Amino acid sequence: MTASQNFPIGRLSSQSGVKVETVRYYERIGLLSKARRTSGGYRSYGAPDVERLAFIRRARDLGFSLDDVRRLLDLADGKSRSCRRVRDIAATHLSDVRAKLGDLRRMEQALADLVSACTDGTLPACPLLETLHTP
Repeated sequence: MTASQNFPIGRLSSQSGVKVETVRYYERIGLLSKARRTSGGYRSYGAPDVERLAFIRRARDLGFSLDDVRRLLDLADGKSRSCRRVRDIAATHLSDVRAKLGDLRRMEQALADLVSACTDGTLPACPLLETLHTP
């Protein structure tokens, strides 16, 4: 390989948008293959590593768990890519996201109610603090 095909972890980090410590973590847990080492013992990466990290970063940005990312990578790496299996993983994640959105809407409404109950601070006791103190 030529020198342009091998580069250090800092360059991998900047090209993939993944922090150096995260790159090391992904190596430890097996999402990214262990890096080749230079004669001086430094990690050495190539374009496929950038692509793999970009895939991981985009999946994580969409909220996929590390287990889901691992499954998606396994499917992407496999010779027979099963769109159905990918769809199943994504559909399950979408369901989870929708449930969280529902929870967030309920939390928003509860907080809005508490904030409006505080009015302009003229009440002798703060309803929001009272609610937080209630077991």
